[in-house]
Amino acid sequence: MGGLAVLAKEAGHKVTGCDANVYPPMSTQLRAQGIELIEGFDPAQLDLQPDLFVIGNVVSRGNPLMEAILNRGLPYVSGPQWIGEHILHYKWVLAVAGTHGKTTTASMLAWILQDAGYQPGFLIGGVPMNFGISARLGGAVGDGSDAPFFVIEADEYDTAFFDKRSKFVHYRPRTVILNNLEYDHADIFPDLAAIETQFHHLVRTVPSIGRLVVNGREASLKRVIQRGCWSETEWFGATDDSGWSMQAHADDRFDVLFHGALQGTVHWSLSGEHNRLNAVAAIAAARHAGVPPAQAIASLSRFENVRRRMETRGVANGVAVIDDFAHHPTAITTTVAGLRSKVGAARILAVLEPRSNTMKLGTMKEALAASLTQADLVFGYGAKGSGKEALGWDLAAALAPLGDKAQAFDELGALVAAVVTAARPGDTVLVMSNGGFGGVHQKLLDALQAAAQN
Repeated sequence: MGGLAVLAKEAGHKVTGCDANVYPPMSTQLRAQGIELIEGFDPAQLDLQPDLFVIGNVVSRGNPLMEAILNRGLPYVSGPQWIGEHILHYKWVLAVAGTHGKTTTASMLAWILQDAGYQPGFLIGGVPMNFGISARLGGAVGDGSDAPFFVIEADEYDTAFFDKRSKFVHYRPRTVILNNLEYDHADIFPDLAAIETQFHHLVRTVPSIGRLVVNGREASLKRVIQRGCWSETEWFGATDDSGWSMQAHADDRFDVLFHGALQGTVHWSLSGEHNRLNAVAAIAAARHAGVPPAQAIASLSRFENVRRRMETRGVANGVAVIDDFAHHPTAITTTVAGLRSKVGAARILAVLEPRSNTMKLGTMKEALAASLTQADLVFGYGAKGSGKEALGWDLAAALAPLGDKAQAFDELGALVAAVVTAARPGDTVLVMSNGGFGGVHQKLLDALQAAAQN
């Protein structure tokens, strides 16, 4: 919604917005764009007399401002519908869907197009460091003849309280990456099959001149395509010579192949198999838009990643503090594995807040310990009680299979103190959460610095 606000302002609208508990980097970006942000959902905001209320899916019935909008019969629309109708209508839309890697892959794709001189627009659920913003209009909207490009992170979560379709059905893409598909969003989907149905709804919106770039390692995505596909399909990640594949070198370099033919070698600092898969998908999608693979490969050597994706927040007393958005057991596994490949035998202290709706429901708690096995020490945080942020399940019990190397906390100060006591020079503290985590990153750095001075 923050990115959408930026697009609306760039399109010439006067924009204000409201939310609760807004944190960087989005709050910082909105201020930099001159967008007024109001804390909370007071009905007094109706006094602003906007022409239209654009509603995000965090707003539900019972929200005081939403109730006032409904009671007065004021005009409102969902965020995805608004962008689909007002921003994307004349664009060549490149949509990136999947349980994991949407933000990073969309950022790679937008950068490849930018580096090729295409000046794409984009809406991404993070801040790509190559751009410093999460959204922009890009090429001017015209009659479609010049086919301006727009990259969008295509989320399967529902659109709004009044529209229970997945967000991505509003985007009408010509190019689609289906990165992966696992069970997630346990608060709205009963099982994996229900999410596969939503992904097939997305497939149904792609025109016959369009292209699907699909992860060949995912049985779930194969089932989606088998339901029916009316567009060209290219597969990536398979171990044979079909479609797009890759071969990793001993360092972070890797070769990119298409039907077994070498297209080039990516030289970059990112680590992990998941990032290599993201890159191959972005290269394949960019090719559909006209960027030769060799050019896309060269562009990725200048890709600077995304904020909150293995982002170093600082170093204090010889201890690096890294921030990452990982919040699903699979993402946690790949994030820790990627860091392990980079730091070797050095110690990793994993600091985790299970904050997503799925994690708070406890749906994935049995997989949590296994996802953290490559960390040397684990510090979990989960608020107790019945409030919105409460876990509702026993974090300590979920981490118990890790034995003495794992601890659980329900008070942030105690967690910070425990990490600082355990940390020693040369360690890396990996903080994982899809929220602000109470500013724990800076708290850790400050406490580490204070400890060094004592």
